[in-house]
Amino acid sequence: MNESKTKILRAFGHLVRHKRTQLGISQEELGLRANLDRTYISGVERGVRNPSLTALVSLANGLGISVSVLLENLEIKADELENE
Repeated sequence: MNESKTKILRAFGHLVRHKRTQLGISQEELGLRANLDRTYISGVERGVRNPSLTALVSLANGLGISVSVLLENLEIKADELENE
């Protein structure tokens, strides 16, 4: 996988983890809410999974937010991670 894809996936994972921890729920609980396996949630949060569009919608629904809210600041987070 090329570097720009990796950067975006890591940033997306950070955003998912941030929203999940704001809700105070575990990966397992998010998995139940999103109808996705806990190990899949873990992979997304670590930036090693490239979620499909349907998985993206499921994640947002599981977090109780819209896809657009979930993706807010994705580029900013990606730039922050690049500068670490």
